[in-house]
Amino acid sequence: MPTIVKYILVFFISMVPIVELRGAVPVGISWGLNEYITLGICVIGNLIPVPFIYLFGRKILEWGSKLKHGSGLFKWVLQKGEKAGQKLTNNAKSKGPFLALMLFVGIPLPGTGAWTGTLAASMLDLDKKKSSVAVMCGVVMAGIIMLCISLLTKAGIHSIFDIFK
Repeated sequence: MPTIVKYILVFFISMVPIVELRGAVPVGISWGLNEYITLGICVIGNLIPVPFIYLFGRKILEWGSKLKHGSGLFKWVLQKGEKAGQKLTNNAKSKGPFLALMLFVGIPLPGTGAWTGTLAASMLDLDKKKSSVAVMCGVVMAGIIMLCISLLTKAGIHSIFDIFK
């Protein structure tokens, strides 16, 4: 597969909810792509949906949860956003909303990330500019963490194979 196609795929993978750049960075590294270009592409790809999620995510989920058929997925995502908002509120009491949101997005754990963090921020009616900056900082933080983990894993795998040569 040509390198440009790999970069395009990594870009789109980073836009996918749940997977986001947490999955895209390791894919790019495993494909042998340049780590810094991969990180930049993944950060940009992960951030593109953020303003749309903030502006329309809650409205679409509330509308979809009222549908006669197929409302289960909308309700599940809405509940996930509400739970994230509650968790964010609890953390914000001790750390402040900006830092809490940044850490929520930036620490790559299941159920966290730009999509969930932005949805939680919109549900809590947090300031758009401050929450957007917090999400951006969190995405960069998560990208750097995932890049380090990916590079360490790749180096470890190569050293294991070197033992058996």
